[in-house]
Amino acid sequence: MRGLIAALMLTTTSASAEISFHDLKGWAGENHGAALSAFRTTCDLVPDLERLCEMPAPDPRAFFEENFRPVLIGTPPALFTAYYEPELPGSTTRTDRFAYPVYVLPPEGPPPIPRADMPSALAGRGLEIAWLDDPADLFFLHVQGSGRIRLPDGQVIRLGYAGKNGLEYRSIGRELVRRGIFTVPQATAEAVKDWIRANPEDGAALMNHNPSFIFFRPLDLPTDAGPIGSMGRPVIANRSIAVDPDHVALGLPVWVEREGAAPRLFVAHDTGSAIKGPQRADIFMGSGPEAGLAASPVADPGRMIVLVPR
Repeated sequence: MRGLIAALMLTTTSASAEISFHDLKGWAGENHGAALSAFRTTCDLVPDLERLCEMPAPDPRAFFEENFRPVLIGTPPALFTAYYEPELPGSTTRTDRFAYPVYVLPPEGPPPIPRADMPSALAGRGLEIAWLDDPADLFFLHVQGSGRIRLPDGQVIRLGYAGKNGLEYRSIGRELVRRGIFTVPQATAEAVKDWIRANPEDGAALMNHNPSFIFFRPLDLPTDAGPIGSMGRPVIANRSIAVDPDHVALGLPVWVEREGAAPRLFVAHDTGSAIKGPQRADIFMGSGPEAGLAASPVADPGRMIVLVPR
């Protein structure tokens, strides 16, 4: 797996340093069993980790200490943000209330055109999965890349990422900071949504500042399962993170020391277009409104240490 080989090579560069488990703040108090369970949901997908998948582990802490070495890749401070799986009201038919469509991927592939041009390019093609009632919620559904749509009869459609138009993601929160409307701490997802709702015309133009556009696919998943991550398996609340696979191989455990939160052992289960660099991660917080409120303000410094197989 190219990402794992790259991670192993990075441990020999000047931008990385092997450290001791004793140097990991809070390591002794971690729930290593929960972390091991998360690790084993995907280790069978990575050839270099398969042997560890099958290994007995009566002592989960010893399992990690005996089979991995902690490597600090890149230079802290890290930047930790968070994401979640929104649950939004919607309809499978367009109505006066539900007028903002969620699209499946066109059969010929995604058109390489910006967000602003998508409605006219896709109109009348029958690609709509469902319609939502709030353009701000629809925009942030694109940002999250997965979601649940609750229909009027109580049924739920699970949505997963299917593809994008290939254009670079631009943060609209950062754009509002640039305009002087928000400071960096103020520019949370919830605050940006509120601004869009309070300024419909300017809000529509702001959303088009981000040319990236996401397409979805319906998923058949158990209610208690998280959305599908980049490894093709459900991500796990407060145990899965999105990383930059050019620096951190998918499937590896990652120790996170985040300002304002207890240290925790996560697993690199996902990626994201805005997650770039060796000290950058997006923490999956769970599903639904409470997870959204928890994820919205997270923009914390700290450091992340990758556990590389011995």
